[in-house]
Amino acid sequence: MKLQQVLSHIRKAVDDYNMISDGDRIAVGISGGKDSLTLLYGLHALMRFYPSHFSIHAVSVDLGFDNLNLDKIKELCAELKIPYTIIKTDIANIIFNERKESNPCSLCAKMRKGALNEVIKAIGCNKVAYAHHKDDIVETMLMSLIFEGRFHTFSPVTYLDRMDLTVIRPLMYMNEVDVIGFVNKYEIPVVKSPCPADGYTKREYVKEMLKKLNQENPGVKERMFTAIQNGNLKGWCRQDGKQ
Repeated sequence: MKLQQVLSHIRKAVDDYNMISDGDRIAVGISGGKDSLTLLYGLHALMRFYPSHFSIHAVSVDLGFDNLNLDKIKELCAELKIPYTIIKTDIANIIFNERKESNPCSLCAKMRKGALNEVIKAIGCNKVAYAHHKDDIVETMLMSLIFEGRFHTFSPVTYLDRMDLTVIRPLMYMNEVDVIGFVNKYEIPVVKSPCPADGYTKREYVKEMLKKLNQENPGVKERMFTAIQNGNLKGWCRQDGKQ
């Protein structure tokens, strides 16, 4: 997938859900993975011509694993002239050594977002962009159905009133396979997650389930995404009034 195609998906999401306003300072959450780096490239390109002027600031949370190397991300941000902040934390030690969590993902996500949001406010950003794509949205819906018994997923735009911070998800119309294609085409320096739980989570289980369902029933993922759009979920009303 070419950058122009990534831009097209991002522009549609931003316009459909009014994600960006003039003067916004947007923190881009960078894990080092393919999704967040695709988002960084896309927003950097959009920033050059979008009618509402905005700026971006890349931010990573260092969980404290010894084998995490973000040097390539630093080089990329310097090349793109994007400011980059790394937040040092002791989250890995707390979760895996002190608490010895058997299901660490939920607590890790809460602690990571807490650390991220505090720094985002401190550097003067009013929005944060997360790199959730279409597959993530559908997988989250399936996880809610299977493990919580409710029809729910995160919304394109979420306002966090306690932090006075708005979360946006500009990759929401992109398929994961297209993200992979983009990263491979442009040889983007992806950093592998050092987390020992990576690849052994409930989300990974649901991801494989969705993959199989889509192979056996072509188009099922798109129909699920359409069901989410039409499901009267909070935050899913487009600017034109359509679901």
